[in-house]
Amino acid sequence: MLPAMTSRAGAPPRTWSIAELADEFDVTHRTLRHYEQIGLLSPERRGTTRVFHRRDRTRLELILRGKRIGFDLEEIRRIIDMYDEQPGEEGQLRYLLEQVADRRAELERRRQDIDDSLAELATLERRCRADLRRLA
Repeated sequence: MLPAMTSRAGAPPRTWSIAELADEFDVTHRTLRHYEQIGLLSPERRGTTRVFHRRDRTRLELILRGKRIGFDLEEIRRIIDMYDEQPGEEGQLRYLLEQVADRRAELERRRQDIDDSLAELATLERRCRADLRRLA
């Protein structure tokens, strides 16, 4: 086992329990266990207790950010794991920029679809109101 890293003034590094991370990020314990099960998080195990370190907390932040912008868990894993693999951070950032551009284009298409639907609804509403006035 590797010796524990220390933080400022020799104090042990900050760790979090599953309850602390779940509360901080407003996710369920089940969500964190799922992320662990699929390999996105790898907390230390002390018996049946999970001990999350800064790396896990940072990864959770990235997972949740990726989900907010619409990436699926496999895409999130690919992006996060690229940091530790070749071509490293530069490759990760280039790949992420491509994914962001693709996601942005998809959202712009959706926005246009929504705008078109709203315009159609407005036209239909005007016609219905006009027909009601004519019938009255």
